[in-house]
Amino acid sequence: MSEFEELLNSVEEVKVGDVVQGQVLSIESDQATVSIVGTGVEGVLTLRELTNDKEADINDFIKVGDELELLVIRPIVEKDSGSAGFLLSKKRLEARKAWDELVGKEGEVIKVKVIKAVKGGLSVQYGEVRGFIPASLVDDHFISDFSTYVGQEFDAKIVEINPADNRFILSRRAIVETEKAAAREAAYETLEEGTVVEGTVARLTNFGAFVNLGSVDGLIHISEISHTHINRPQEVLSVGDKVNVQILSINKEEGRISLSLKATVPGPWDDIEEKAPVGAVLDGVVKRLTTFGAFVELFPGVEGLVHISQISHNHIGTPQEVLSPDQEVKVKVLEVNPTDRRIALSIKALEERPQAEKEKAVEEENTYELPEEQTGFSIGDLTGEE
Repeated sequence: MSEFEELLNSVEEVKVGDVVQGQVLSIESDQATVSIVGTGVEGVLTLRELTNDKEADINDFIKVGDELELLVIRPIVEKDSGSAGFLLSKKRLEARKAWDELVGKEGEVIKVKVIKAVKGGLSVQYGEVRGFIPASLVDDHFISDFSTYVGQEFDAKIVEINPADNRFILSRRAIVETEKAAAREAAYETLEEGTVVEGTVARLTNFGAFVNLGSVDGLIHISEISHTHINRPQEVLSVGDKVNVQILSINKEEGRISLSLKATVPGPWDDIEEKAPVGAVLDGVVKRLTTFGAFVELFPGVEGLVHISQISHNHIGTPQEVLSPDQEVKVKVLEVNPTDRRIALSIKALEERPQAEKEKAVEEENTYELPEEQTGFSIGDLTGEE
């Protein structure tokens, strides 16, 4: 027999894979000499077989005299002394126990710690067992940088366990989705139509803005963003803006919440009788011309009508003969109807009447006929005419 075989025969009581009791005899540098209790055989326990932390101090884990439960990994022979022994491991024994505890627990939720970001996902630790969370199972949305998860502890659902292949797959996404579903359910029970709530603008689209209300998102349609016309939500809102919105409707079955921003701020027609009282002279801009008159913007979102008869003292066939779009004009307020959102305006009331119109008005004022029943005679009696 070779020298190696002779040495192994002397320790045949101990076999690879055995779980043994070991007593620490001495500690030197990053390894300890251990006596395998009841056999007279010694083994070696290194720092690497104690912990995954390569920078740790072995003295923080064991001291001389400690008795430990250890796993026999493989035989070793000291070439210099010719002595034989075994490499022992506390870490791998704990890992084996952990594997045994995990078998059959697919679907259960455990707490893991992220060790590092690796290609395609996250490497996590559960006790002494390393697991893997694929990128698609980290969260319910795309993640560009997995390094932000390193060092975090969180719950994850066990997807697959295969000790033979050292395969341990988990999902954090399943936990996130479950938690969000529960939060959404609670939110729908809390939110009420007609109430005003605070939210954060999460996304902007061509047709509106999605606002996060905590655990659910609602949509402000572009028509509900501003009292004035806008072409794009970006003209008023930015992602991250804090906004107060009114809940218009809630459809729990379809998961839709309709919101309004403009309902929470004063409208252009609020207090219009104070801003544009009858008789007031205001500056405006011609916005639209029709066959019957001109619509003039007085304030953002507020337009009044100058009827064609109130445009000029002179006869005109169409408003276009005198006015053009975007023309600035002064107008006088003739009538205000807040309920119907109508304002009657006049341009000619601020212009001097033509001389002929003045004379006609004076003539009409000076012409007066006394009623016959009051005088007892007619105008003909005064003139001598029959």
